[in-house]
Amino acid sequence: MPDRAKILLVDDREENLIALEAILSSLDLIPVRAKSGEEALKALLSTEFALILLDVRMPGMDGFETASHIKRRERTRNIPIIFLTVVDSAPDYAFRSYAAGAVDYLTKPFDPWVLRAKVAVFVELYNMNRRLTEQASMLRERLSDELPAGRNGDQAAVLPELSRRLAAVEDELTRVREAARKTDDPALAGSLSDLTDRLKHLRAGLDALS
Repeated sequence: MPDRAKILLVDDREENLIALEAILSSLDLIPVRAKSGEEALKALLSTEFALILLDVRMPGMDGFETASHIKRRERTRNIPIIFLTVVDSAPDYAFRSYAAGAVDYLTKPFDPWVLRAKVAVFVELYNMNRRLTEQASMLRERLSDELPAGRNGDQAAVLPELSRRLAAVEDELTRVREAARKTDDPALAGSLSDLTDRLKHLRAGLDALS
């Protein structure tokens, strides 16, 4: 069974981190705390995260600078970031957030249901990407010319299982697409489109192998 997805929570205030953990407690994920931009960058060196919830206004390295470092690193540049800030922030904060590579921008106090729904969809997309990577690896092995002679029986036994797993991911994508539609979040459209394309390629390869 794959490890649960990890979410990086970045905020310099302890009470805000506690509140975020409480909001996300019903989701199947592991929250990881960072109380500064520097702590966040250190955590990203050794841990894979599905999503980053990043406070904008922090002493020292603020959210924008932290995001800039994250997006410059090859390992972390594709991790989605949701910026969080207080409602009386400067009017250009939303623009600067998207310019820094954020997929969304929420002002405090935010609706806990909205944040939880957005996080849930990104976690689902992350888990689906992991499963698709696994299915792609299996398919590449079956398509390889290195399959020894006399192993056709093994291949025939694996293909139905691979097809079943792929069908399950396709069903899950439909469910996630419906959940994303309810959040009315255009930032998810690109991720869903990429996943759909990957599924089509995998299905085509599997059909060719059958």
